[in-house]
Amino acid sequence: MAAQFGHRLRRGATTAAVAAAAVAALSASQAPAAPQADGGAGDRAAAGATPSDEAATGNSPYYTDLPPLATPNKPGASVNLPVTGSAEAGIPASVLAAYKKAEQELAGTDAACRLPWQLLAAIGKVESGQARGGKVDANGTTLSPILGPALNGQGFALIKDTDGGAYDSDATHDRAVGPMQFIPSTWATWGQDGNGDGRKDPNNIYDAALAAGRYLCAGTRDLSLATDLDRAVLSYNHSTEYLRTVRSWFEYYKRGTHEVPDGTGVLPAGSGGGSSSSPTPSPSTNSPSPSPSPKPSGTPSPTPTPDPSVPPTTPPPTPRPDVFGSLENAGTGTLQATAGEEFDRRIAVRARNTQGALLAKVQVTFTVVGDTDARFAGGRTTATVATAADGTASAPALTAGEKTGSFKVTAVAGTTKPRTLTYTASVTARVADTLTRTDGKALTAVAGEAFADRVTVTTTYKGTGVAGTAVTATMITDAETPAENDKGPYFTDADGKAVRTLALTTGDDGLLQLPEIKAGDTAGTYKLRLTTASGATLTVELKVEAAPETAPEA
Repeated sequence: MAAQFGHRLRRGATTAAVAAAAVAALSASQAPAAPQADGGAGDRAAAGATPSDEAATGNSPYYTDLPPLATPNKPGASVNLPVTGSAEAGIPASVLAAYKKAEQELAGTDAACRLPWQLLAAIGKVESGQARGGKVDANGTTLSPILGPALNGQGFALIKDTDGGAYDSDATHDRAVGPMQFIPSTWATWGQDGNGDGRKDPNNIYDAALAAGRYLCAGTRDLSLATDLDRAVLSYNHSTEYLRTVRSWFEYYKRGTHEVPDGTGVLPAGSGGGSSSSPTPSPSTNSPSPSPSPKPSGTPSPTPTPDPSVPPTTPPPTPRPDVFGSLENAGTGTLQATAGEEFDRRIAVRARNTQGALLAKVQVTFTVVGDTDARFAGGRTTATVATAADGTASAPALTAGEKTGSFKVTAVAGTTKPRTLTYTASVTARVADTLTRTDGKALTAVAGEAFADRVTVTTTYKGTGVAGTAVTATMITDAETPAENDKGPYFTDADGKAVRTLALTTGDDGLLQLPEIKAGDTAGTYKLRLTTASGATLTVELKVEAAPETAPEA
């Protein structure tokens, strides 16, 4: 849909008559004629359709000027453009560069589509007169906004605001925006950054041309096939007259074009140079009324006059680009956390529409399932998040509780046909990473006696005591590779026998008090090594002093 510059083709009975006359004139002059029908679906669509927003443009008004009856002066100039030619064959430099850049980009990323830049040029001509004759700045952004009329249901489709007026400055109803006339909701899904400035701006011809190219190439379309090309154009603005007009300009540009300076392109007669940035026509019998209908599944290429002998049929609708189709994992990896800690990654999903394109504003509900005390932020077990412009949504941060083991998290989107993804998460017990004494007292005893102070240690994980931690206590030699010492201090077992290695376990608070240590009979300095299974190590020094000499008996 374009801002309303100049003459528009009227719908209904008048539409059919004018379209037939225009196509007849084109055929007589050997200019591009309308595609031939394979069942009259397009004419039936034009005869009595109701407004719809099932198109990139919202199916609102568009240019209706047809190409000149004479072909361009220098035909066949898709690569080496002639310097001059007929005025209508001239395309502003920046606009032409944007179309060719989009063709090149699609050739690299979707070669099977075979998008010709002349198709973008034809749509750009019909939608905005090549960005109002190429009135763009050095970056390709229009010097003033190109806005279509408010889609308020009065002569046009009824599309309530979807962007808060961010693109179209209208917080009540949507309007088509920019040189390729995208409605905001469609731009949110299909918008591109065609000039590499980090923004997706529908007012920029490079961004808009690339977005239009990707939209036309949706699915498995091969635009070298007439049927696929027709479907693509009708998906952009579902109107038979629109298809005929775009087809005419497409064939015209294929015969030859030339580059003209920005701002000097030709606009339709009576447009006044396209100075109006936001026309809002009042409804009347002359108001343009979009004529979309369910999208035809066959070749939407009608003859000018419907064949009354062909019984009307209702073609199946083509999936709408804003209808939720599928939900997929967006790269979520293994979900694992230690008890009491936040999972180091969030669950991420990606929504697509029925045509496989990324879809924004889909509500996704994440739910914690199973015997677990893991919770989302705020202690919640459920959270609903809307997908962003790139179709992705991430669950809030998930924190593990004290219960260890596995549980599930589901992600559900869609109401009529819900799509569900299920993720497995696991919580592991804390493992001590630190082993320390609770005090720093020196441990000294006299040979033959016991150490007065008991050794007390604590095992912690990130500063929190870890209960049930296995600790091995060993009297070791002072060698570089420690071994159990068979001399010096020792523990005693239940039978009172000397042992120099014990297996112990910390209590609920991570504390462990070792049994009494006997000094042994030999003075010296000894080592007590404490270790955990996780590798935490503590070495305690034990000093044994010689027993005092006793005076000999008289």
